[in-house]
Amino acid sequence: MKLRESAAFLALLEVGLVCASCSRDRGGTAPAASQPPPSPEVEVTRVLSQKLGTTVQLPAQLMPYEVVDVYPKVTGFVKSIKVDRGSRVKAGDLIAQLEAPEVVAQRAEAESKYQSAESQLAAAQAKLAADEATFQRMSAASRTPGVVALNDLEVAQKTAQADAASVMALQKSAQAAQNALRSVAQLEAYLTLSAPFDGQVTTRYVHPGALVGPAGGPGAMIPLVQIQTLTRHRLVVPVPEYEAAGIPEGTEVRFTVPSFPGRNFQAPIARISHAVDIKTRTMPVELDVRDPKAELNPGTFCEISWPVRRAYPTLFVPASAVASDLERTFVIRIRNQRTEWADVKTGATSGKLIEVFGDLREGDEVAVRGTDQLRPGAEVTPRLVNPP
Repeated sequence: MKLRESAAFLALLEVGLVCASCSRDRGGTAPAASQPPPSPEVEVTRVLSQKLGTTVQLPAQLMPYEVVDVYPKVTGFVKSIKVDRGSRVKAGDLIAQLEAPEVVAQRAEAESKYQSAESQLAAAQAKLAADEATFQRMSAASRTPGVVALNDLEVAQKTAQADAASVMALQKSAQAAQNALRSVAQLEAYLTLSAPFDGQVTTRYVHPGALVGPAGGPGAMIPLVQIQTLTRHRLVVPVPEYEAAGIPEGTEVRFTVPSFPGRNFQAPIARISHAVDIKTRTMPVELDVRDPKAELNPGTFCEISWPVRRAYPTLFVPASAVASDLERTFVIRIRNQRTEWADVKTGATSGKLIEVFGDLREGDEVAVRGTDQLRPGAEVTPRLVNPP
C-alpha cells in the first residue's frame, strides 16, 4: 500500500516538473513594450526674399492710331464718291462731292447783296468827297468878309458831316454783306469732302444719289466713309492691377501677332491710363506701334510679353507649396517639427517660384508640396531641399 502511494507521488512530481519546464520555455522572455510609428518625412524649403523681375503673357488688341467716320457738314445729295473700301488716300485728297441747289442760290443772293452794298458805299464816298471839297472851298472864301454867308458855310459843313456818317453806316453794311458771302461760300466749300489724314478707307457707307447731312437734318448721322491710319497703331493691353506698377512709359515691350508666327515685334509703352476698370480690375495701357510697311491689321488680337517689376523685395515659395481648399489658400510651415497652415495671397510667378503675401518671413521652412491632407499640428521629420 505504501509502495503504491510513493509511486503515485513520484509520478505527480514528475508531471509538475515537466509542466514547470514547459512554462519557463514559453514565457521566459517578457513581451516588449509597443514602439510609436516614426514621423513622416516631409521635404521643406526656405522662403526666399527677392525683387521680382519677370514677364507674363497678356492678350492685347491692335487698334488704329487714328480712325474717323467722315460726315458732311451740310445737307445735300451725293453727286460723286471717288473712293471705296481699301482705297488709300493722302490728307486733302477728294473723297466725295455733294450737290445742294439751295446753297448755290444762297451764294448768288449773298453776292448780290454784297455788290449792292459796295456800290452804295462807293456812291456815298464820292458824295462825301464832293461835299467836303465844297466845304473846304467855302471855308477858305469865308476868310474874306462878305464873300460867303455864314449860313451857307454851316449848311456845307453839316452836309459833309452827314455824308461821313452815311459812309460809316454803309461800310458796316458792306462788311456784314461780305461776312454773309464768306459764310455761304464756306457752306458751299463743305460740299467737297476731303481726307483728314493719310490712311485707308475701310468702309464705304453711301453711293451717288444718297441724301446725307449733319445731325438734326434730313439724312442725319449717315457717314460717307471710314478712314483709319495704316502705318501707326495703338496696341491696347488690359494689365491686371497687381502687375501694372513699376513699369514706366518708354519701356520697350515684345509682342507677337498670329498672322506672323515665329516673328517678334517691339513697341514702347506710350500711354498709361493710371485708372483701374472696376469691372475687370485691369488698367488699359497703350503701346505706340510704328508699322512703316503697313503689315499689321488693326483689330488683330496679339500676345504681349508684359514685364512685371517690383521696386522692393517680396517673398517667394515654390508654386507646388501653395495649397487651397474651399475656404483658404495657404502654405504649410514647419516649426519644431510641427505643421502650421499659414494663409497667403499669391502674386506673380517667376519660373517655378510664386510670389506670396501673408504671415511669412524670409527663411521660414515650408513644405515643398502643399496639401490639405497634412493637417495642422502634425508631427513630421523635415528634410531641407534647395528651392527649384
